[in-house]
Amino acid sequence: MLSYTGGVVLLAAMLHASWNAMLHGNRDRFLSMTWMSIAIAVAASFVILSNPLPAIAAWPYIVASGLIHIFYNVSLVRSYRRNDLALAYPIARGSSPLLVTLGAALFAHEAIGPMHVLGIAMISGGIIAIALLGRHVSRGGLLAALTTGATIALYTVIDGIGVRLSDGQSIAYTAWMFLFYWLMPVLFVARRGIAPLWKPLREDPLSIVSSLAGGLVSIAAYGIVIWALQSGAMGAVSALRETSVVFAVLIGRMVLREQVSKTRWLACVVVAAGAVCLGL
Repeated sequence: MLSYTGGVVLLAAMLHASWNAMLHGNRDRFLSMTWMSIAIAVAASFVILSNPLPAIAAWPYIVASGLIHIFYNVSLVRSYRRNDLALAYPIARGSSPLLVTLGAALFAHEAIGPMHVLGIAMISGGIIAIALLGRHVSRGGLLAALTTGATIALYTVIDGIGVRLSDGQSIAYTAWMFLFYWLMPVLFVARRGIAPLWKPLREDPLSIVSSLAGGLVSIAAYGIVIWALQSGAMGAVSALRETSVVFAVLIGRMVLREQVSKTRWLACVVVAAGAVCLGL
C-alpha cells in the first residue's frame, strides 16, 4: 500500500475510534446512533446534489451496502449494550480483516504478498488479544461483537468491489450509500415513537450535538476508506483501518476511565507492528 494512502487510512482509523467512543459514551446508544445517522444522511443528501452519478454497474453494490450498514448500526448498538468499548470494539474490528481478505480473494480475485498476510494476521491477532486478555466474555456479548465484525467484513468487500465499478466516483458512491441512513430514524420511530426522538433536543441538547458531530466524523472516516479501496488491497486497507482499536483503547482509558492491562498494551504494540508490515 502506498505510504500516502496508508497515512490517510490511519487518519480514518483515528476518526473511526473517535465516533465509536462518542456513541459508547452516550447513555441511550440507539438514540445516539439515530441522530448520528440523521447527520450522515443530511450530509449525504447535499453531496449527491453536486456530484455526478456513479456508473450503473456500481448501483447494486450501493444498495446492498446501504442496507447492510443499517443492520451494522443496529448490531453495533446491541454490542455496546453488552460490553465495554475496550472489549466490544476490538472483537468487532479484529475479526473483520481476515474475513475481508478471504472475501476479496473469493469475489474480487485479489492476491496479496507474504508481508501483507503477516501484517493482517498480526493486526487481527493483536486486536482480538486486546479484547480477550484478562476478561470474561459472555456468549451473548461475544456473539453480538462477532456479528458486528461479520457485517463490517461484508460491507467492506461490497464497497471495495462497488467503488471500483463507479467510474472513479468514490465521493458520489459514498454519498448515495449513506443516503440509506435515513432508514435509521424510521426504525427508531417505529420502535419508540416520534416523541423520544425529539425530547432530548429540549432536555439534553449537548448529547444531540455530540451525536451529530459523531455522524459527521463517521462519514469522513468511512469516506476515506472507500477512497482507499479503489486502489488498495481490501484486506490491507481493512486491517490498517482496524488499527483504530489502538486509538479506541487509548480513548477508553483516558476519556471513559476503562482499565487497560500491561498485556493489552503489548497487544497494541503487535497491532502497530502489523501496520508497519502493511506499509512495507
